Amino acid sequence: MNHIVDAVRTFILDEFLPGEDPSQLTETTLLISGGILDSLATIKLVTFLEERFKITIQAHEADADHMDTLADIAKLVASKQ
Repeated sequence: MNHIVDAVRTFILDEFLPGEDPSQLTETTLLISGGILDSLATIKLVTFLEERFKITIQAHEADADHMDTLADIAKLVASKQ
């Protein structure tokens, strides 16, 4: 699952946190409930995940319960592969 975490971390840093210290974005950083990802950013992330990992994420899965941390996202992607 490390390759999933690395890909998602890179995407989030490039798209939503340019110039931020990469070491500050850990597997437990709160993305949605922490205000890093808003609804539009979450949709953009879902699109990236679906294209990059050839999976389908259901609308009810694009929420803080399933995508609030890098670890949550990696678990969701791995469960779909």
